[in-house]
Amino acid sequence: MWKNAEGYLSKDKYIEPLIKKYGHCALKPRPKKYYFEDLVDAIIQQQLSMSAATAIFNRVKLSIADRKDSKISDKHKWRSNKTLKVKITPKKILMLSDKNFRDCGLSRAKIIYIRDLAGKVIANKLLIKKLDKLMDDEVIEKLTAVKGIGIWTAHMFLMFSLARQDIFPVGDLGLRNAFKKVVGKNLDNNKMEKFSYRWKPYRTIAAWYIWKVFE
Repeated sequence: MWKNAEGYLSKDKYIEPLIKKYGHCALKPRPKKYYFEDLVDAIIQQQLSMSAATAIFNRVKLSIADRKDSKISDKHKWRSNKTLKVKITPKKILMLSDKNFRDCGLSRAKIIYIRDLAGKVIANKLLIKKLDKLMDDEVIEKLTAVKGIGIWTAHMFLMFSLARQDIFPVGDLGLRNAFKKVVGKNLDNNKMEKFSYRWKPYRTIAAWYIWKVFE
């Protein structure tokens, strides 16, 4: 999918070694049926490690799952760090109580954010399955109208759900740390953004390779 991007970035002294080391970029667009749960997942991930966020996300899935359909053993269901195959929907999210969410490990603020997202989707204030038809700036505008969704969460959706090719989330701590290691410079957000222009129009793919350094 990213043959042209990899060819372009292979000419860059910082990204070329990463392409050789990590191979082809694995990013690809997600099916629309996952857009809602991708956003729930991104909200949960805010200011958390990936392992902690995955554990909480799985607990939310289990809280809304029909137990007879989940096929998950009691032994593993609360400790698994792998994403469980249980469908998250706005309707099921709104059926959960505050206690259900707290038992999953969610903060009061994130409970509000996830409920606001679900409510806006149900009320058609956020036409979630049409986001792929919008320009990047329009997607950001629509998503940041939801409580708790800022530019970082919108960027994660653009990159990992829509696979847009030119996003560089300078506010992501993991990317900043990996960038410092790859480039050898500790830059503020504005300077990091300007530095990333060398990778346009494929900054998403460049970011993916840089992240791989710290995975």
